[in-house]
Amino acid sequence: MPRGELRIYLGAAPGVGKTYAMLEEAQRRAERGTDVVIGLVETHGRPHTAAMIGTLEVVPRRTIAYRGAEFTEMDLDAVLARRPEIAVVDELAHTNVPGSRHDKRWQDVWELLDAGMSVLTTVNIQHLESLNDVVAQITGTTQRETVPDAVVRVAEQVELVDMTPEALRRRMAHGNIYRPDKIDAALGNYFRVGNLTALRELALLWLADKVDAQLDAYRAQQGISATWEARERVVVALTGGPEGETLIRRAARIAARGKGADLLAVHVARSDGLAGADPAQLARQRILVESLGGTYHHVLGTDIPAALLDFARGVNATQLVLGASRRGRFAQLFSRGVGVTTTALSGPIDVHLVTHPEAGRGRRTATVPAALSRRRRLLGFALTVLGMPGLTALLTALPDLTLTNDILIFLTAVVGVALIGGLWPALLAALAGSLLLNWYFTPPFHTLTIAEADNLLALGVFVGVALAVSWVVDVAARRTREAARASADAQTLATVAGSVLGGERPLPALLDRLRETFALRSVSVLEATETAGGRPDRTRDEAAWRVVASVGDTPATHPGAGETAVPVDDRLTVVLSGRRLQAADRRIVEAFAAQAAVALRQERLAEQAAAARPLAEADRMRTALLAAVSHDLRTPLASAKAAVSSLRSHDVDFDPDDQAELLATADESLDRLGQLVANLLDMSRLQAGALGVHPVPIGLEDAVPLALDELGPPAADVRTDIPADLPAATADPGLLQRVLVNLVANAVRHSPPGQPPIVTASAHFGQVEVRVIDTGPGLPEDQWEHVFLPFQRLGDRDTTTGVGLGLALSRGLAEAMNGSITPETTPGGGLTMVLRLPAATPTDRTKGPQE
Repeated sequence: MPRGELRIYLGAAPGVGKTYAMLEEAQRRAERGTDVVIGLVETHGRPHTAAMIGTLEVVPRRTIAYRGAEFTEMDLDAVLARRPEIAVVDELAHTNVPGSRHDKRWQDVWELLDAGMSVLTTVNIQHLESLNDVVAQITGTTQRETVPDAVVRVAEQVELVDMTPEALRRRMAHGNIYRPDKIDAALGNYFRVGNLTALRELALLWLADKVDAQLDAYRAQQGISATWEARERVVVALTGGPEGETLIRRAARIAARGKGADLLAVHVARSDGLAGADPAQLARQRILVESLGGTYHHVLGTDIPAALLDFARGVNATQLVLGASRRGRFAQLFSRGVGVTTTALSGPIDVHLVTHPEAGRGRRTATVPAALSRRRRLLGFALTVLGMPGLTALLTALPDLTLTNDILIFLTAVVGVALIGGLWPALLAALAGSLLLNWYFTPPFHTLTIAEADNLLALGVFVGVALAVSWVVDVAARRTREAARASADAQTLATVAGSVLGGERPLPALLDRLRETFALRSVSVLEATETAGGRPDRTRDEAAWRVVASVGDTPATHPGAGETAVPVDDRLTVVLSGRRLQAADRRIVEAFAAQAAVALRQERLAEQAAAARPLAEADRMRTALLAAVSHDLRTPLASAKAAVSSLRSHDVDFDPDDQAELLATADESLDRLGQLVANLLDMSRLQAGALGVHPVPIGLEDAVPLALDELGPPAADVRTDIPADLPAATADPGLLQRVLVNLVANAVRHSPPGQPPIVTASAHFGQVEVRVIDTGPGLPEDQWEHVFLPFQRLGDRDTTTGVGLGLALSRGLAEAMNGSITPETTPGGGLTMVLRLPAATPTDRTKGPQE
């Protein structure tokens, strides 16, 4: 059975008309004869949306009982049994009421699609999982209901329902979105112009990424390699040379000219891995690219221009930035170079050749190390000096050999010298061998004259072959040594990456790995102080530097205190102490140093984030407090004011019973108001760490009845089981009573009629446990921690009974008393809250206040 198609109407905010547009499409499909059924549509009381349903068939909803109330959800089984061609299902991110087949509505939609039905649905940008934290930062509101991005991305069609912030606010003001009593609060909070503008941009960018992915998929399916300039993408080619930073900044300026343009940096490395760029330069350039909002890529290729253009076409690049050639004019006469070749083959891709200070100066090649060791080269010279005369004497004693045989034997000797001593001893052996052959074995003998042309040709071939073989042997030895060096460097860097990724603190791990790799005494990272500016020589000025990280023995206090100093940038320098490094090791050390700078920046960002986290939490708490004050405290305050105003009114004469009822209402409302205010203040004190705690030994046989008495009639049927020999708990009496009241009240609220909660207590391993057991609907284990979040009532649609602080405050108070609160599943169904407190010992005395 073919799978159905999914069409999603994406909006930036509530009220932009997603449901209306979805129903318009459903009506169009129905008019064309398609079998369309409404599985579920939420009109939210909007008359225009309700009118758009028209004559479309609506599947009745399913009623689910949950926590003493009834809720309606889409009847999935009825829709599956009806089997329409198209099912209309609103609000894709909705969380189903517990007891439904699936936790999320998108899972219901998935089942409909698997059954072969197409689905029309809606979702707002704030409900996408990847943008949840961004939306919370922008609006100050965390969306509890989310849908995975992958669910939306697999949709065959995603249509953006767009509306300007000003138009949406006008719709709000005209009462087309919310009820009149909610309009002012909405306009002043979530529906501010700035919020709506940011959400609209998020929706547009997210949809643009999806469209971009669809375009890439289409081009891949159709085998289209030509560039389609649907979006600006600027690729900058890096060689690892000093001109890289100039090219990156130029490419970033080009990308900044186009809104939303992408910046990509690419380095093409030789596929043989022998000739590579400076890893330290590339590391620093990668940091610069990422700091400018770009991405860094590393590809392999033998033909640099072809590999570069393949990458650019693969990412659908529109512009390519290259540096002007560093080769001299003489070298450019024999080869056009990467820049000219790439420009000739680029096709529709615009190529920018950027000049820089290194252009035309020639490549700065490092000193090429000898292919063989000094000992082997000396041995090669010794064999040449001693072996060639000896070989001549041996061949002279064998008169039956022809000149051809003599030449072959001398050639074998030259190859042997090349294998042992390398190029220069082999060249000397070839020169000596040609002279000896001419003097002793070529007629006329004992002269340098060659009488026959064939002999001259033979000697010439001998010299040429000897030189060629010597060169090949030397190059092979050099490449072998370079490959071994590259392999060692790669293994070292891989080990470094593994140690950094596996450690909790990357900077010390990186420095310690550097110290171990090169057998150093200590490694230090120094940072220039603010007072060091303008000093001509500060390498030995301790006041100009401070140690920001160090491993090993006594750290160096200035760059001159160590054997090797590796500058990272204008402010950071890595100093190595213990031994002076060879020039060949410096490149790998510079790569270490560049990564150390990255690790230091990450540590500082983590410290800043840790410092900002309490401020963000406090800001979130203040926002929630304001919301609670503006909404949840309004109900008891309004009830009390209404009762008092009625009593003061002279228009109505109340009899004594009515007066008593009004006074009771006012008293109950003021009690509720006082409790809410107390909870809010205590929660604020907990967040600020300013709640005073006075723990003393207290018996639970006294504390539990006091809490039940405070609850009054709602707790009259609560059963208790407190052993007489239970040890006392160490707790603050007032705070313990608050915790017990909140836990028991929560259990009473969720217990079914006729099955009151049970409070039991026991002692285990130096702790006293109080269990508040209810047999209500319970809670899934994956949502246990959510009930302890402040300012929410999980799965509870009633928003008039408090601000959702009871369990959050109870856990905070318990932890302030060195205790804990954890939920457990009640056997047979329900939820058990376990309060654990330290057991008092016979020697316990009243303790002082704890902060």
